[in-house]
Amino acid sequence: MRTALAGALFAAAFVGSPAHAADIVAGKTKAEICVGCHGDNGISQMENIPSLAAQPDQFIQWQLVYFRAGARKNEQMQPIVEELNNDDIRNLGAYFASLPPPPATQPDDNPARSEAGAKIAAQSHCTSCHTDNFAGAKAVARIAHQREDYLLKALTDYKTSVRSGGGQAAMADVAYPLTDDQIKALAHYLAHFK
Repeated sequence: MRTALAGALFAAAFVGSPAHAADIVAGKTKAEICVGCHGDNGISQMENIPSLAAQPDQFIQWQLVYFRAGARKNEQMQPIVEELNNDDIRNLGAYFASLPPPPATQPDDNPARSEAGAKIAAQSHCTSCHTDNFAGAKAVARIAHQREDYLLKALTDYKTSVRSGGGQAAMADVAYPLTDDQIKALAHYLAHFK
């Protein structure tokens, strides 16, 4: 139900309005409010806060629409997204997509855990949606080099149905059967992906 509501809101907000190119400069200006949590150039230094650098444009837009519609909830995000108009959302998506991705977490302090995570990623068919290099595409998140603590939180939230938003059903299906140790291994692998 929430996904359908968010999808309808997205369609009304973006499909029903005149198409025009996003303004990356305006997106950079609007993103100044994001720096406190998501970091300079979209690279988070805060625990459980995702890096937004190089996230696909549509992924950023969808997540902002989900937050604004209330389908995805976060105390810090709610007051921010309530102030965003459709152009702001387009511009933020374009801006964050234009940034270079965060570097891999180095060095890999647990290669055995990464190896286990690689096997889980293969068994879970993560590349089917997130692409071979886990860079994401269109409305699918970039998960390569994301903060390990955030990946752990996101996967756990999908497993426990705390998180909703785009791909909820697919991600819940992937995360639900994973054990806590498997989730830790997968998060570690993706954060250190080479």
